[in-house]
Amino acid sequence: MTSHDELLSRHRAVLPDWLALYYERPIEITHGEGRHVWDAEGNRYLDFFGGILTTMTAHALPEVAEAVVEQARRVLHTSTLYLNRPMVELAEKVAGLSGIPDARVFFTTSGTEANDTALLLASAYRRSNQVLAMRNSYHGRSFSAVGITGNAAWSPTSYSPLQTLYVHGSVRSRGPFAGLTDGEFIDACVADLRDLLDQTGGGVAALIAEPIQGVGGFTSGPDGLFAAFREVLNERGILWISDEVQTGWGRTGEHFWGWQAHGAAGPPDMLTFAKGIGNGMSIGGVVARAEVMNCLDANSISTFGGSPVTMAAGQANLGYLLEHDLQGNARRVGALLMERLREAAAGQDIVREVRGRGLMIGVELVAPGTDEPSPALASAVVEAAREGGLLIGKGGGPGGSVLRVAPPLSLTEAEATEGAAILERALAVASALKAATGGVA
Repeated sequence: MTSHDELLSRHRAVLPDWLALYYERPIEITHGEGRHVWDAEGNRYLDFFGGILTTMTAHALPEVAEAVVEQARRVLHTSTLYLNRPMVELAEKVAGLSGIPDARVFFTTSGTEANDTALLLASAYRRSNQVLAMRNSYHGRSFSAVGITGNAAWSPTSYSPLQTLYVHGSVRSRGPFAGLTDGEFIDACVADLRDLLDQTGGGVAALIAEPIQGVGGFTSGPDGLFAAFREVLNERGILWISDEVQTGWGRTGEHFWGWQAHGAAGPPDMLTFAKGIGNGMSIGGVVARAEVMNCLDANSISTFGGSPVTMAAGQANLGYLLEHDLQGNARRVGALLMERLREAAAGQDIVREVRGRGLMIGVELVAPGTDEPSPALASAVVEAAREGGLLIGKGGGPGGSVLRVAPPLSLTEAEATEGAAILERALAVASALKAATGGVA
């Protein structure tokens, strides 16, 4: 029995059956450096998924590791009941970067918890449990976050403390508005939103939306969609929450936050963040204008949110990102990677679309000769890519038919070219499998 087989057996004996694992033979990642990781059997991989868009700068970044060790030697934990200098310092930086005037920051331990907090604030501020969410969306795995998830593959229960109403707009190339121009698409989505609100009686608390959907397959509406939505929301006093858990910190290249692609709207009332800011440490949070953040009239604390150690890591990681202009690198190297992936997909009848921004790229796969999503082909490509030394993700729709490509933002041009070549070979392997089996769905 190999090291991986032995650990998999132990995993299955004590962990839930619903805890997803990649690959037919799951791997244990033991260490990493830069944009590469190694598994327990000594295999080296170019990492184009970063622990689900979480390793934002680089694996084993010395600046982050040293900050963690230095803080851990002083004090590991205090809670929010005491003044916490690292938390205040990181909050000051995040508030300044958010674009939200008179901003307040509350730190959590995950994106799920951040979205939970934003929903709590919105419902308390508006005295309503009605929430607008986007179709095909995903906002976390907690009870309330599942209740606003518009993706059936990630929604295990229909019970929810919230009444959720789903809006068109985040899937541009599918659905009833796919054939429209961008302007017509936005107009149709706004009309749908107005019609929906007219039927609710106007008591909606907030719209929560990912500027680019993550689990949904890196899909998005046209630039300006949320600016148009914001006009309608403002008319009725409805809050706008931008879920930046995957799009924040410059990953899209063109902007520091995903909401900025809809800049005419101005900043959202709240934005949520997590993943990349900690580079693997457990940090999430909410930024909101003071009036909204301070609306709670009951006691609240966080035992682990804002931990001195995670705050030290966040400061070091954010400092590295800004000092090395990793947003600019995401724009430049992301454009090269997008070009290479589109070249790799050209002529492949299993590839429907290559889309995305910066270092957040989706490759949608379909059954050959159809427009039907093919989760089986996506799984085959993910397996073949791993065999070739590349780790990628998948998502989008039932079962997942979109390859998710999201390397650390320090990716080099040479690594982008290398990874694209591996993925091109993996697509060819999947195409051959399709031909040999007469097609897979």
